[in-house]
Amino acid sequence: MSTSAHTEVDASPLATARRIAQERQAAREAARAAHAERRAAAPPKRSEAELKEIVARGQQLLHGSGIGADDEASPAEVAAWAAEEFGTSLAVACSMADAALPHLVSQAAPWVDVLFLETGYHFAETVGTRERVAHEMDVTVVDVLPKLTVAEQDAEYGKDLFARDPAACCAMRKVEPLQRTLAGYEAWVTGVRREEAPTRANTPLVTWDEKNGLVKINPVASWSTEDLQNYADAHGVILNPLLNDGYPSIGCAPCTARVAPGADPRSGRWAGLDKTECGLHT
Repeated sequence: MSTSAHTEVDASPLATARRIAQERQAAREAARAAHAERRAAAPPKRSEAELKEIVARGQQLLHGSGIGADDEASPAEVAAWAAEEFGTSLAVACSMADAALPHLVSQAAPWVDVLFLETGYHFAETVGTRERVAHEMDVTVVDVLPKLTVAEQDAEYGKDLFARDPAACCAMRKVEPLQRTLAGYEAWVTGVRREEAPTRANTPLVTWDEKNGLVKINPVASWSTEDLQNYADAHGVILNPLLNDGYPSIGCAPCTARVAPGADPRSGRWAGLDKTECGLHT
C-alpha cells in the first residue's frame, strides 16, 4: 500500500472526530446565540411589587413547614421553579470553586447566564475552571468586571488595598460590579449553603434581596459538603483543583489560605482578620 493510501486511512478517523467536534461546537454556539436573542427580546423587568409577590408565592410553594424542614423543596425543584418563573431574566452567581450550581440550574434553564466576578486577583486554577465551564457546559459565562483594573486601583488607592482595607477592595471589585450587573435581571441564584458559616445558618430557599433589588434564590441551601460532593460525582461536575489542595472555600488568591483538616471551611478566607464575608450575601 502506498504512503498516500496509509495517510488517507490513518487520517480518516481523525478527520471524522474533528468534523464531529466542529459540528458540536457550531451547535453550541448557535444555542448560545439563540439564548442571547431570547434574552434581548424578553419583556421589561417586572416591578418590585410584582417580584415580591413572586417571592411570597415561591416561599409558600417551596419552603414547606419551615427553613430546614424535611418537606422543603429539593434543589432540582427550586431550580425548575426559578427557570419557569424568570426564564432568561435569571442569572447564576458562580465563584468557580465548582460548577455544581451552574450544572443544576442549566438542567432546567439551558444556556443560563453564569456570572463570574473577574476581580483580577484569582488563582490560575480558578481562571482555568472558568474556561472549562464556558467551553464544556451548556451555560453562558458572563465576566463581571470592576470599573478599575488592578493597576488603576493601585494607582488611585495604593498598592495591595486588599491588605490594608479588604472591605473596600471587596466593595469595588465584587459588590459594586455585581450590583450593577444584577440590575439587568429579575432573579439571581446563589450557592450559599447553611452549613458554611453561622451567618448563613438561616438562609431561605427564596427571598427578596433588598440591597440588589431583585429575587434571590438559594436552591442548595440545605446541602452539606458531602451532598455537594455526591452531586459532583454523580454528574461529573467540573471542580476547581484547589478543592483537593486544602482550599474548601476559594476566593481571591491574596485573601485565601489553606485550611487545616476539620477547621471551619471558610476560616481560610481573610485569615487573621475580623472578616468572614465579602459583602455579597450580607
